[in-house]
Amino acid sequence: MDNENIYDAAYSEAHIVEEGEVKNNFEEQHKKKNSKKKRGNGNGFAKYIAIALICSLFGGVVGSGITYVIADKGNNSTKSNNSVVTDPVSFATDNTALSAADIYKKVAPAVVMVSTKSIQSVNGWFQQETEGMGSGFIINEDGYILTNYHVIDGAKEVTVTLSDGREVTASVVNYDADQDVAMIKINDDIEVPGVVELGNSDALQPGEEVLAIGNPLSKELSSTLTKGIISALNRSVETESGVSSNLIQTDTAINSGNSGGPLINTKGEVIGINTLKASDGAEGIGFAIPINDVKDKIDSLSKPILNLGVSIRVVDEPLAKQLNLEEGLYVVEVNEYSPAEKAGLKSGDLIVKADGTRIKTFEELQEIKNSKEEGDTINIEFIRDGKTKNTTITLTSTSSTSSSESTTN
Repeated sequence: MDNENIYDAAYSEAHIVEEGEVKNNFEEQHKKKNSKKKRGNGNGFAKYIAIALICSLFGGVVGSGITYVIADKGNNSTKSNNSVVTDPVSFATDNTALSAADIYKKVAPAVVMVSTKSIQSVNGWFQQETEGMGSGFIINEDGYILTNYHVIDGAKEVTVTLSDGREVTASVVNYDADQDVAMIKINDDIEVPGVVELGNSDALQPGEEVLAIGNPLSKELSSTLTKGIISALNRSVETESGVSSNLIQTDTAINSGNSGGPLINTKGEVIGINTLKASDGAEGIGFAIPINDVKDKIDSLSKPILNLGVSIRVVDEPLAKQLNLEEGLYVVEVNEYSPAEKAGLKSGDLIVKADGTRIKTFEELQEIKNSKEEGDTINIEFIRDGKTKNTTITLTSTSSTSSSESTTN
């Protein structure tokens, strides 16, 4: 085995792209980030330690999984933004700390199993269904559930198994692929068995006891409780996909299928979303997204994805000079029956303004779009055949992780 690739990842990619389907824009952004971030260290190479996304796949195509790695730029495979914690030490008292059994009774009813079905193309010749499994937790009585983006990435069907055994269908509401967070919602109007209480991840300190509830390895092991401590805070982990996040490191046992499940403090509050673990050969090294990093996004994640229905390529300054074009967003493809098609946009158009604001990057367009509600409009100024034109696009929502705007290389 190559010494520079110490472990193999235990996760096969859940994102599926059908024939003729454009990849999700966040995936493309990851690739761009990855191409920029992969640099050798001073001696010309970087060591890698594999990090596995902890979501299980079943059936489907047999083959190697995707390896997610973190670069060892120096002596460490992860970096801490703060070498020491300087906050005053505080300890939970008997009045605030619950037993593991009480925590389980409080939180487990709100923890769910998230099962997905995706279609995978094999060697470009045929397609095969792949099933995946992860975890999630209910955050309100309306049936909204937080989980990881990689759990539902590319899913064509989402099924939620509640703690009482009921199986219900769910839809993807919205997601932040960069942070690996997604919101799904139970489709039926039902009484949920439980709702979690969100804690304060900023108050955490290394050494504090934490617990995890999830569905490791298989459906037969659903609602498994494990216990450990916080090993470190503010871990900066860079995966092969190019995503960096400041994460909670824990030795609490988390395995494939735990993705999206809660990391819980001794008050029975959710203080993190389990997302990564060091793979084969490394025990007791798991990572969770701090819940405070997600709280501010809950409102926006609870709103549907607004869709223009275009695939674009960014025309930056060097490319603009090379092609004798203005900087902007080049329309590579317009989806059939999409809002963009209805507004008259065509392949080959160059978008230069949105609502009167000059735009040169995909993120600038997204920022304007994300300030809107379903049914709102965006005024688009674009160049076609050297002439400036204008159109108005009415935004619609989509529940797919692969049908909104995308970028191409």
